[in-house]
Parts: sequence; structure tokens; C-alpha cells
Amino acid sequence: MKALHIAATGMKAQELNVEVISNNVANMRTTGYKRQRADFQDLLYENQRRMGTETSDAGTIVPNGVQIGSGVRTAATTRIMSAGSVTQTGNEYDITIRGEGFFQIQRPDGTTGYTRDGSFARSQTGQLVTKDGYTVEPGITIPDNARDLTINVQGLVQAMDDNDQLLNLGQIEVARFINQAGLEAVGDNLFLETAASGPPQIDTPGNAGFGNILQRHLESSNVDAVTELSSLIAAQRAYEMNSKIIKAADEMYSTTTNLR
Repeated sequence: MKALHIAATGMKAQELNVEVISNNVANMRTTGYKRQRADFQDLLYENQRRMGTETSDAGTIVPNGVQIGSGVRTAATTRIMSAGSVTQTGNEYDITIRGEGFFQIQRPDGTTGYTRDGSFARSQTGQLVTKDGYTVEPGITIPDNARDLTINVQGLVQAMDDNDQLLNLGQIEVARFINQAGLEAVGDNLFLETAASGPPQIDTPGNAGFGNILQRHLESSNVDAVTELSSLIAAQRAYEMNSKIIKAADEMYSTTTNLR
């Protein structure tokens, strides 16, 4: 009897499904977080009677056949890259991308990470950095005498000095990918380029295909509580039904062993 093994794969799949949902719910308030969805595939089939085979010399064929599946497996945990809602913060260092694109972040090992989290700050040297102190690329330094910092929709960073002269401090550039879902999440709200994502296309915000910049705003998580709750209930019920199949198979085994 294969029911025990098949139901076990179903329980394992739903256990992973709940783990994905729980991570989404845990990051409901994470800036720029993109929710994940567990995708599944059926496993190999055993052909006990193959469809299309001939059943007589007259050329009659089996119309349907007999196939027995062997369960389910996790195919992917797809990341949904839809935009989250935009909230106003009032912080002059907070920026968000309206549309496609990622901020470029220099990691401590020298590699470039990509993020939708624009909750930046000013370092002790005046550089624009993330909450972890990672430099926002290309590097932008804000001098001590700068005030009234503005970042326009095209990412141009400007400020006024003590003499009310306008200072051009730098240009924020954004990156986009052909397959955003192919980026590798590494924590700290950062993604890394992979062979699946393709190389980054870098340009000025607002150019064709790229989103523009909105200062004093941040992008919220795209997790929807109602969607996650309904998915959790469905996963729980699927897990419960698979457990009942294991119980039924066990009772059938018990009946067989008690035969006299």
C-alpha cells in the first residue's frame, strides 16, 4: 500500500507551505518585503496499464489506462514582486521607488546587493547608508553644512549650504532585472543577482522602464493579512486530510494483519 508514503509527502509539503506563510506574516511590517508562495508538483506515476496501447489484433486501444501517482514535492517558493503600499514618513533620508527598480547597496565583502528598502541614514562620514551602515551606490556624501536636503523624482540629490547656494551632491541610480523573481534573498532586506535573474540594467530613475523616486516615503511589505490567513487555513485543512489518509491506511493494514 502506497497511501502511507503518498500522504506523508502531502503532509511534508503542507508543513513547508505553513513555514512560507509564517515567514510572510512575520514580515508584514518589514519595509520593502516581498511575499513568497509555495508551488508544488506531482511526483512520478506508475503505469499499471498504459493508455494508447493496443488491446487486440483489430487495433483497439486503451482509452484511459491506469496510472498511480506517488505524491507531491515542492517545486519552488516563488517570490511575488508586486509593489507594496507607500507610506509617508517625513524623514528626509527615506525614499521609495514608484515602479520598477532596486536601490544598489555595497555590501562589506564588496559585492552589490539590491533592495526596495529605502530607509537610509547619514553615516559619521556624511555618506548615505542603509540602517546597517552599508553604502548606497553610487556613493553620495552629504557635507556638514548641508541643509534642506531634497531628492527629486529622477534621483538627483541636492541641498543648500550656509550661503544659500544650491549644492548638487550626487545622482541615485536604480537597477532592474529581466526576472526579478530569480533574485536570491540573503537577509537584511537585500537580494543578490543570480543566473536566473539576469544581469542588472542600471539607469536613472524615471527613464523608460524604470520607476521614479519619492522622498520622505517608504514602501511597505506587499503581504496581505487576509490572503495569508486564508492560505493558512487551506494548508491546515490539507495537512489534516493527509493525516487522516495515513490513519485510514494504518487501519487497513491493521485489518489485514488481524485476518485469520
